[in-house]
Order: sequence, then structure tokens, then C-alpha cells
Amino acid sequence: MDWLSDHASAVAGAIALVLAALAWWGDHRRLHRRDPDRIGIIPWTGLFFWSVLAAAILLAAASQQWLAR
Repeated sequence: MDWLSDHASAVAGAIALVLAALAWWGDHRRLHRRDPDRIGIIPWTGLFFWSVLAAAILLAAASQQWLAR
């Protein structure tokens, strides 16, 4: 079978982990900006939280599937 279809939860977990890293970087930049009056429109903290949660769940499911084989 196709590798991507066999490891869909691992691939989705890795994508969520990359998104979490980008959200952490965006939140770090937001917290250390020079002009505190310049606000952004992206909710970096919430995006980080939900992407880490999704990554943890998806990678746990992938590890269960890998250990079951």
C-alpha cells in the first residue's frame, strides 16, 4: 500500500507539530515586539495550544498503530 495512507496519523501529527512550532515563534515575536501598540490579528497562543494538542493526540495514535504491528 501507499506509505502516506498507511501512516496518515503520523503525517498529520508531524504537520501539526510544525504548525505548533510556527505558532510558538509567532507568539514569541508578538511578546517581544518593539511597538506594543501594534497588535496582530492572529491568536498565536490559541493556535499553539490547539496544534500541540492535535499533534500529541495524532502522534499517540500513530505510535499505538506502530506498536500494534
